[in-house]
Amino acid sequence: MRIPDIAPGARVLALGHYQPANVVTNDDLAKTMDTNDEWIQSRVGIKERRVAAAGESVEDMAAIAGGKALAASGLSPDDVDLVIVATCTLETQIPNAAAIVAHRLGIKSPGAFDVNAACAGFCYALATASAAVRGGSARNVLVIGSEKLSQWVDWTDRSTAVIFADGAGAAVVGPAETPGIGPVVWGSAGDKSDAIAIQDRTTFLHQEGQTVFRWATTALHPVALEACERAGVDPSELSAFVPHQANLRIIEAIARKLGAEKAAVARDIVTAGNTSAASIPLALSRMLERGEVQSGGLALVLGFGAGLTYAGQVIEIP
Repeated sequence: MRIPDIAPGARVLALGHYQPANVVTNDDLAKTMDTNDEWIQSRVGIKERRVAAAGESVEDMAAIAGGKALAASGLSPDDVDLVIVATCTLETQIPNAAAIVAHRLGIKSPGAFDVNAACAGFCYALATASAAVRGGSARNVLVIGSEKLSQWVDWTDRSTAVIFADGAGAAVVGPAETPGIGPVVWGSAGDKSDAIAIQDRTTFLHQEGQTVFRWATTALHPVALEACERAGVDPSELSAFVPHQANLRIIEAIARKLGAEKAAVARDIVTAGNTSAASIPLALSRMLERGEVQSGGLALVLGFGAGLTYAGQVIEIP
């Protein structure tokens, strides 16, 4: 049996993101439901969010974000042999988004599959991509988080409509002489799986906000600390903390407990809303674009959401 060449490590080579053109402000929402800007900002920290056009799909957004990441990496489509799309908002379950996106980007005959770990999906997919590269199963992997939550939200329900949004973020993962993606810490709390759920295709997304808030602000900072420990990194060494953009109060509570005083904390939710599996790559890509973080620094990414699933790892910023 011939053992394939195994890379000693894997790293994120490049990032890319996409947001729909349609901006929906809090004032816009106040025209159709009992809410206002102050109420929304005080509870979730959101000022505005992006909503996809009626004909704009999860695959459309994924292809744009993935194409940007691929271009930024300097690789060609022929260099990619695995595509993973993290999403929980496909309109239909078959075919998967990954195969469609790969075809649109000219990536020929790659392994292609979707991951549904809800808002933790990107971190799950990133860990899977890293393992595939290090194990010799793939050379380069395109990992995308893409969500169209607007089609699963009741736009008359202020408990969900003010929070969720659409968008996509992507990363290219390739081999490295030294690890640039730390060990993942992942898990789930299935006893709370009904806290965020869509019962069937005739219903909308339901969320028990207080249950999720209490769980996130008490259970997740140990996960973040363990991810740092497994990577051999002290929180003081982090350049960035990029948690899932669920709620600004959750983000700030975890950041305080983490104690990473020097880290830039992603607060993309203020203008992007909660984009589930897309939120982490979208936020980090935008931070890099704005110059808020620098290439080569260390970022802790932490995804958490429906399931209840969670995952975190330390990565080197491309």
